[in-house]
Amino acid sequence: MDLKLNDKTALVTGATAGIGLAIARTLAREGAAVAITGRDPGKLDAAAGHIRAAVPGAVVTSVVADLADAAGAAAVVRAVPDVDVLVNNLGYYEGKPFTDITDDDWMRMFDVNVMSGVRLARHYFPRLLAKNWGRVVFISSEVGAFTPPDMIHYGVSKSAQLAVSRGLAELTRGTGVTVNSVLPAATRSDGIVDYLRQTAPRAGMTDAEIEAHFFATYRPSSLIARMIDADEVAAMVALLASPLGAATNGAAVRVEGGSYRSIL
Repeated sequence: MDLKLNDKTALVTGATAGIGLAIARTLAREGAAVAITGRDPGKLDAAAGHIRAAVPGAVVTSVVADLADAAGAAAVVRAVPDVDVLVNNLGYYEGKPFTDITDDDWMRMFDVNVMSGVRLARHYFPRLLAKNWGRVVFISSEVGAFTPPDMIHYGVSKSAQLAVSRGLAELTRGTGVTVNSVLPAATRSDGIVDYLRQTAPRAGMTDAEIEAHFFATYRPSSLIARMIDADEVAAMVALLASPLGAATNGAAVRVEGGSYRSIL
């Protein structure tokens, strides 16, 4: 299927690995020129090289920036002043007992997971409205819909993303701009594998056994009973970014294997 992105420019934040890299690669494969951000110049160069190798002829721009503060956002918009598609993917998670979550923990979680997208949207969103076409996609999480007790600050940050996304969508009425959120579940990456190893009930378990234990114990509602592949999330983002996704606006689109039990 041609997603009609050949003349589009996309910015994907936090794109040196995992979901962000998969999204950037998929958009490049669909013909979009992509700009990617990251804090580590070496990892950013490697990600750009990976995209160019996977998609010969891809147009890739790399921007070194820490989007946890306003200075990082300013650096990005200086380097890439206009885009057609903004994918706010940057984010992190951590498990921590509620009483151990400090004020600094809360503020950093919001700065990285919420304010990074808010700052970029504040710049790009009016420009998209002015040209009457554009896409903003927030990569939230299944836990934006239900707050996990072992990472409350993370869950709250992901719920906040959903609120920002829906609020912006309300401002697009009658235009060619859409704003949506995507809600993945646990997505396979080096980071999540390391995290799941911490949940292992006994030493010596294989990664496959640890994954099966995680879904049996912590996500028994999952209908696919496995981790999501980053390319599966990227495929949904590419559709939402496409002109073919124009009828989806203000939505929280689930790519979480049915783990969230709801008919909506």
